[in-house]
Amino acid sequence: MLDVITIGSATVDVFGVISQKFKEVRLGDKVLLEKVDFETGGGGINSAVALSRMGLKTAFLGKLGHDYNAFKILHELKKENVKVIKTKPSKEHTSYSFILKSEKEQDRIIFTHKGSSDHLSYGEFNKSELKTRWIYLATMLKGSFSTAEKIAGYAKKHNIKLMFNPSTYLAVKGKFHLRRILRAATIIVLNKSEAQFLLQTKSNKITDILKGLRKTGPEIAVVTEGEKGINAYDGENYYYLPAYKVKVVSTAGAGDAFASGFLAGILHKENIVQSLKIGMANAASVIQYYGTKNNLLTYKQAKKFIIRRKENVIVKESS
Repeated sequence: MLDVITIGSATVDVFGVISQKFKEVRLGDKVLLEKVDFETGGGGINSAVALSRMGLKTAFLGKLGHDYNAFKILHELKKENVKVIKTKPSKEHTSYSFILKSEKEQDRIIFTHKGSSDHLSYGEFNKSELKTRWIYLATMLKGSFSTAEKIAGYAKKHNIKLMFNPSTYLAVKGKFHLRRILRAATIIVLNKSEAQFLLQTKSNKITDILKGLRKTGPEIAVVTEGEKGINAYDGENYYYLPAYKVKVVSTAGAGDAFASGFLAGILHKENIVQSLKIGMANAASVIQYYGTKNNLLTYKQAKKFIIRRKENVIVKESS
């Protein structure tokens, strides 16, 4: 049996770096790129590689095209010891992203063409391959969203635990649109703005947001706040972990690295406190470099990373 199957997009990412601040770039400008890198990425791929490096038996389920980018992705998954659940190649091109970073700013702009990732059909893969302890469900859109709903129902029926890590693309659709997945989820992980979109609330009070998320179905709600840190709620206690202070080069991939690290901790039978630290360690390692997977940690490396940190999880009992 597998430990985890990741389901989500598979892309080839182009990372470009400019020397100017974004606001200094005007319409019509020709801008020189200081650095360009090509890597595989996407929520399904980033999480699969991260979980495999954490020593877990991992498989990936997603839709690829019939092109060089698909070959590149499959080659990397094989190298990272990730099993691929077979699907029919799409007539659409494999998904593609361009991630633009400024040397003078920590944030980035991401341009994405979903392509093949939007066309995963529930009937095109063998359900016998879904024998796993956990499913990590990233963002799936259009036709693939319907498939994600059916997979969530399958997981609930067969007692497979589900982590849901929706991006803004899905969160803006609100909790009613996502209800079938939320009711099947054991854990939900997303950032604060995504949580506000999902709950359709303007409240900034993190305890209200965490309670609201848990009421939608998941047993554990986790909300990230970038450099402020991470918050979680399990119905009994609130948890807060300040962000580890590191030199930030690029924040691309931080969310995937954290969510994967947190789930890896849970799969390794760590408690919530330790799992939050493992997730934070993974994210802190990734953001010190360009690329979404360049410095993902193994389980042992994450544990060593934590030992060197002074930051501790603050636990507060729910009233």
